[in-house]
Amino acid sequence: MKTKIKKNNIVIKFAGDSGDGIQLIGYQFTYNAAFNKTKAVNFPEFPSEIRAPRGTVAGVSSFQIHFGDENVLSVGDEFDVLVVMNAAAFKSSIKNLKKGGIIIANTDGFDNKNLKLAGYNSNPLEKGAYQDYKIFEVPIETLTLEALKDSPLTKPDKERCKNMFVLGFVSWLFGFKPENTDEFIKTKFSKKTEILEANLKALWAGYHYGNTSESIAFQYEVPEAKMETGKYRGIMGNHAIALGLVVASQKCGLPLVYCSYPITPASDILKFLSSYLNFGIKTFQAEDEIAAMCAAIGAAYGGALSVTGTSGPGLALKVESMNLAVMLELPVVIINVQRGGPSTGLPTKTEQSDLLFSLYGRPGDSFIPILAASTPSDCFYMAYEACRIALEFMTPVILLSDSYIANGAEAWKYPSVNDLPTLTNTIVNKMDNYQPYKRNENLARYWAIPGNPYTIHRIGGLEKNPETGNVSYFPEDHQKMTELRKRKIENIVHTIPKQTIDTGENTGDVLIIGWGSTYSIIKEVTNELINEGKKVSHTHLKYLYPLPENLGEIIKGFKKVIIPEMNTGQLIKVIREKYLIDAIGFNRVQGIPIKHFELKDFILNQLSLIS
Repeated sequence: MKTKIKKNNIVIKFAGDSGDGIQLIGYQFTYNAAFNKTKAVNFPEFPSEIRAPRGTVAGVSSFQIHFGDENVLSVGDEFDVLVVMNAAAFKSSIKNLKKGGIIIANTDGFDNKNLKLAGYNSNPLEKGAYQDYKIFEVPIETLTLEALKDSPLTKPDKERCKNMFVLGFVSWLFGFKPENTDEFIKTKFSKKTEILEANLKALWAGYHYGNTSESIAFQYEVPEAKMETGKYRGIMGNHAIALGLVVASQKCGLPLVYCSYPITPASDILKFLSSYLNFGIKTFQAEDEIAAMCAAIGAAYGGALSVTGTSGPGLALKVESMNLAVMLELPVVIINVQRGGPSTGLPTKTEQSDLLFSLYGRPGDSFIPILAASTPSDCFYMAYEACRIALEFMTPVILLSDSYIANGAEAWKYPSVNDLPTLTNTIVNKMDNYQPYKRNENLARYWAIPGNPYTIHRIGGLEKNPETGNVSYFPEDHQKMTELRKRKIENIVHTIPKQTIDTGENTGDVLIIGWGSTYSIIKEVTNELINEGKKVSHTHLKYLYPLPENLGEIIKGFKKVIIPEMNTGQLIKVIREKYLIDAIGFNRVQGIPIKHFELKDFILNQLSLIS
């Protein structure tokens, strides 16, 4: 009988070579945790190189998951369990394993060749340096091959099933039923019978190994999370954006056209949308970023719900055409899934460093509303909201995500379509004396589709007469048009929610202002400090331009303002300028999420300075 170890929450990390199927293990384990009614958040990491050398630290792929009760918010600073497929994975991850934690090591990945590739002169598992940990050495590849000895697959194909052995084993370790993965395998390999059977055998071999192995005498028991009743599914941030766009298209009755050039970490949005062709979705993979932006403008001019997606380097290439969309006043949603920069930077790592570029990185006085998603599931709602604003105000809109939430996954409660805001647009089929820059109460111009004899008009990139759209070089016209475009975007503030305190009281010693994917770690730290009797609160911004009209009033209720960001200080510049306060920045640019202990220590230090 195995001993049951009860834990409110667990952090586990899988690490191995980029060809070991680590990401598949991680996502499937996350979904299994959700199926078992625990709350789960994750953090996948990939090598930046397309084909990093196998067995090297540069080639390590990893997946960290924090799951448990309702208090699970961030991915965790350290992990309780480390599963490594080779010596390089061990070397890159061991420093963040908690003292007394568990190491499950694939001993087949610690042979002389793998040790040499990882830079070890001897096997670290045998040196006694890690006696503070519980080490379980499991010959995963050998056991997988033994389980598949009757399979007709080649040896390399059999070895590729070792990730399912691992998934079966850890499913047993945490009391998860493997049936959910069983169904996943049957669906994924439904047309490849031999591969399907091999993966199923490997999965159950790993599960039974845990159950029968005498070396592992315990199982973890994690309680269910208290969650709002409803129907849930696991969802990634990029997939949530895609679904938000699909639903927006259905609600507004316009065809969705998504124009994109593949770029990490935004490429999956294009992939996900291409699977919804039955909803009339049209996806266009352009030859470059400039073509993608221009195609999106063309789609908007033709009356489509038009969207383009990219990451930082691609956003830079889109700038000139984005300004054309500003001048034309056409609704185009521009999704920027941020990554580490500058230049190619850290293509597979996370950062929040494109805010100032999104606000100001265009020539001329160019005004575009900026939104930001805060969690994987929030990506759905903010993609939908970006479509609402674009259609209602006839403007391009930038939606900021980042690699952390784009590739992360969490349980998402299905929304009711009836609860989503109504989407309206300014399309006109017939209007007496139609003028392309005649405006409604929002200062949005009316949208005319080419080919309509009642709304013949001319627009372009040159400055216009404020109503006719005729090219104008009069100074007064440029002044008026610039002010109209600015006031139109500022009018958006009247249609967005008032800012609220997410956690804590409306007054206190410290207000923590966050945006984007820092939401979870800020909320987690704030909850902990409040439980310790500290007067701290947290508010999170989803609307970055224009800012909510009551944010200034909220700020006045606190002695200090701290702004944590995964950049060198961008939102803080905006807040300081607008509200004339000496906000304090907490900044990290390491390609990984902000750590709990670092942020907490920083806030405690600032609290100690308040007299």
